[in-house]
Amino acid sequence: MSHYYFDHNATSPVAPGVLQCLVDSIAEVSGNASSIHYYGQAAKRKLEGARRKLAGSLGCDPRELVFTSGGTESDNLAILGVGRKALRETGRAHVVTSAIEHPAVLNACTQLEREGAQLTVLPVDGVGRVEPGDVKRALRPDTCLVSIHHANNEIGTIEPVAKLAKAAREGGALFHTDAVQTVGRTPVDARVLGIDLMSIGGHKCGGPKGVGALYIRKGVELDAILHGGHHERDRRAGTENVPGAVALAAAISGGPDLWIGIAGLRDRLERGVLARVPGTRLNGDPSSRLSNTSNIAFDGIGGEAMVISLDLRGYAVSSGSACSSGAVEPSHVLLALGMDKQTARSCVRFSLGPGNTVEQVDGLIEAVADSVAHLRRVSPAPLTREFAHA
Repeated sequence: MSHYYFDHNATSPVAPGVLQCLVDSIAEVSGNASSIHYYGQAAKRKLEGARRKLAGSLGCDPRELVFTSGGTESDNLAILGVGRKALRETGRAHVVTSAIEHPAVLNACTQLEREGAQLTVLPVDGVGRVEPGDVKRALRPDTCLVSIHHANNEIGTIEPVAKLAKAAREGGALFHTDAVQTVGRTPVDARVLGIDLMSIGGHKCGGPKGVGALYIRKGVELDAILHGGHHERDRRAGTENVPGAVALAAAISGGPDLWIGIAGLRDRLERGVLARVPGTRLNGDPSSRLSNTSNIAFDGIGGEAMVISLDLRGYAVSSGSACSSGAVEPSHVLLALGMDKQTARSCVRFSLGPGNTVEQVDGLIEAVADSVAHLRRVSPAPLTREFAHA
C-alpha cells in the first residue's frame, strides 16, 4: 500500500536541493567556526554566508540574526531573554500573548510568570484572530513584550501582525512573533512587518530538524538563556551548527517557490470533503490563513480515530499540534475559538506540502468519506443542528 503525507505543519520532508546543501556542508566543514586556523575560518565563512543569505530572504541585516536549534529555542530566547532582562533591571515585567499560541510560547510565558513576571493572555474571535484593540487595552507601563504568532499551526489563521506590532510599539512594548509556519513558505519581510523579534524554524519549510534562527532588531537587548562561550555575539552560547545553518538558509530562500499552488490543492480537498461528508465544518479564518492548512470538524467522530483510520488507508494527517500529541485534553486552540470539548475532539488537521498532487488529494477525499462512513457505523451519533446545516 502506498502512503501519502498530509502533515506538513508538524514537519516537512527535507527538500532535495536542501538535502544536497546539507550533505555537501557536512562533507566540507570539519572545523569549529570559532577557531582561528584554516579549518575554523573555512567554517566561519560558510556560517556567515548562510547568515547573509538568510538575511537577504528576510529583509534584515545579517547581524540581526542568531542561529538556534529551532523554533522552540528561538521562542524561549525571545520571551525569557526580554522578560528576564526587564525583571533584572526594574524588578517588574508584564508580557502579553494570545490564548492560541504554540506551546513553546505559552510555556515560556508561564515559566517567566513563575519567575515573577505578570502575564496577560488575550482571547481570540471565532476564527482565531487577535484584535489590535485588545493589544492596546492590555498594555501597561511595565509591559516589556507582546508575543503573537504570525500564523496558527492548527487552524492556519494568519494574524494581522503588522497592526499588532504597531499597537505594541505605540505602547512602548517590544513585539515578538513566532513565524515558524510562514517563513520559508511565503515571503516574509521583517522590516515591513515592523516587528522586533521573530522566531524561525527549519523543518516546517523543507529544511532539516534541529536548526532555526531568531531575528533580533538592531537595538533590541535581551539576556542570554544559554551560558558558555561568546558565540553569536554573546546572544546564544554553543558551537554553531554550520551545515544546519547553510541548509536553513537554502530552505528559506528557495522555499516560497516550492509552495506555489498549494492553496489550490487545499481548496480542492475542502470542497471534496465538505460536499461528500455531512456534518462537517471548516475551522479558522477562510479568507486569511496558511495556503496549505485545512482544519475540519467531523460531527460525532473522534479526531484521533479519524487519524488512525486514515493512516490505515495510507494517509498521514493530524488531530492537532504534534507538540501536543498524547495530551488528554482537547486542543487549547480549538477551545479558545469557543468550541465545546466534544466538538474540539472531532477535528482533524490536513496540512499539505510541495510533494502532494491532485491525485493524492482526490484519493484522500475518498479515504475521508470511507473513514467517516465506517466510524459512524461503528459508533453512530446524531448530527447536531449546527453541523447538520454546515
